[in-house]
Amino acid sequence: MAAAGWSPTVDNYLGRVPKARTPEAVRGAKGEASAQLIDHLKKPDMAREAERLLACTGWVPEPLRTPDAQSVEVESESGAGTLPAFLADGEENGSDDAAASDPEQPHAVAAE
Repeated sequence: MAAAGWSPTVDNYLGRVPKARTPEAVRGAKGEASAQLIDHLKKPDMAREAERLLACTGWVPEPLRTPDAQSVEVESESGAGTLPAFLADGEENGSDDAAASDPEQPHAVAAE
């Protein structure tokens, strides 16, 4: 989402979440010292300052984060040779291939 240009603002995120989430967001992006700068403020002021602190950091809330490219690569390598059970069933016993090549089986015609 950050690569697409989204950033947390008062209107789209910081003003809509519970007060405790705002310093958490700043802590995640800028560290503890920055979070302590705003944790004593009232919610509207805190959200406004958090928007300023989070600008150009690339921080996005957890639900908007995409999987890490490295973790996706590891997952794809680990499951590269295996098929899910519902796909592997037809290959193990060959029953799907036999039914598809049986000339006695009627075939559906697209125009029907």
